[in-house]
Amino acid sequence: MPNSEAAQAVGRTKAFGVMAKPIGPICNLDCTYCYYLKKKTLFPQTRNYKMEEPLLERFVAQYIAAQQGRHIQFVWQGGEPTLLGVPFFEKVVDLQRRYCPPGKTISNAIQTNGTLVDQAWAQFFRQNDFLVGISIDGPRRMHDRHRLDRKGRPSFDAVMAGLGALQAAGVDYNVLTVVSRRNALHGKEIYYFLRSLGVKYMQFIPLVERLHKDGSVGGPPDIDAQVADVAVTAESVRPDGFGRFLCDVFDTWVKRDVGQISVQYFDLHIGLWAGMAASLCVHAPTCGTALVIEHNGDIYACDHFVYPEYRLGNLHDTDLTALAASPFLQTFGQDKLEGLSPGCHACRYLSLCFGGCPKDRFAQMKGRDVPQNYLCASYRHYFEHTAPAMQRMAQLIRQGRSPAEIMPPRNGGAEAGPQRHPAKPG
Repeated sequence: MPNSEAAQAVGRTKAFGVMAKPIGPICNLDCTYCYYLKKKTLFPQTRNYKMEEPLLERFVAQYIAAQQGRHIQFVWQGGEPTLLGVPFFEKVVDLQRRYCPPGKTISNAIQTNGTLVDQAWAQFFRQNDFLVGISIDGPRRMHDRHRLDRKGRPSFDAVMAGLGALQAAGVDYNVLTVVSRRNALHGKEIYYFLRSLGVKYMQFIPLVERLHKDGSVGGPPDIDAQVADVAVTAESVRPDGFGRFLCDVFDTWVKRDVGQISVQYFDLHIGLWAGMAASLCVHAPTCGTALVIEHNGDIYACDHFVYPEYRLGNLHDTDLTALAASPFLQTFGQDKLEGLSPGCHACRYLSLCFGGCPKDRFAQMKGRDVPQNYLCASYRHYFEHTAPAMQRMAQLIRQGRSPAEIMPPRNGGAEAGPQRHPAKPG
């Protein structure tokens, strides 16, 4: 794209991020619930999934040029990105330094299963200020039920070693826990376990995998619109299970750890109750600002919509800013709001939820044509249960006070500790 056209595209494009998958779907684990491994079918002729250096440079340069804010964040995922080795990411950092203009800063976040993280990786992350997300599904018996290597062996010990390396090196990290049907019953235990590891930042995401009767994994609801009998996998969390899990965690957190431990979902909704913009696309009114680049340069509208129908183009032949400004993507993002069901419009918690992620809107309700979100019961229960405390913490924030003041005094006074209030996205 000519520079003038690129500049025009930047001017009409909303702020957007790109999740980079430089190793594609390749992973050293064989988890029982991974949706992304099925993406190999998109690249039937591919043997080498590593993003080539010319494409990497093109992506880094164009992404930096497309960002209008002073701070630019790159996000790296897989598959398992550490399979690429430290030298690949040393090249990433070199390119970022080369193309970063004066007055701007760059940071990196990477999501890993943690099994390959050793002292060398940890030192690299620390020296280059990477934020590392590491996947831990709970104590050993819960984690190893799902997260196995390709020989069927448990991964818990390797992950704990990786976490230890990060902690020893002083790397900033958070823990991502997938909430499935079984571990959803143990919210408090999982929270206490992560807390005992010294984890200060936690993310919980629900496992919802759609399944056809023939055993094939289902796609987004609109792709499967003509396919009957789409259910969910046996490991998927129950419609009300995620909400109960969150409430179990919340009841423990709100009594002792506000301001000490950050739980992404709670930070998000304290902010929403306080009138801030959603910091997570799942509960924002619209979406379409979190793109994905595959190892071969293909750009997709969303990590959960990596299907041919949602391919925006390829970075080899189209500028990133043009892809981000495409009418298709704008429509995709607006459809989240315009596709809300009548039940959503009538719900008292609409402003906190906005129907959840469109990928999960497939629950058919009797007498209604527009499906609800599969997790609707979870969201309702969570919003209802946490509302009194959330409203109180939001009030404290509006008063310029710490939400930690909601906790009962201990040892003669509230132990607020360092604060990490949810902030409006820049």
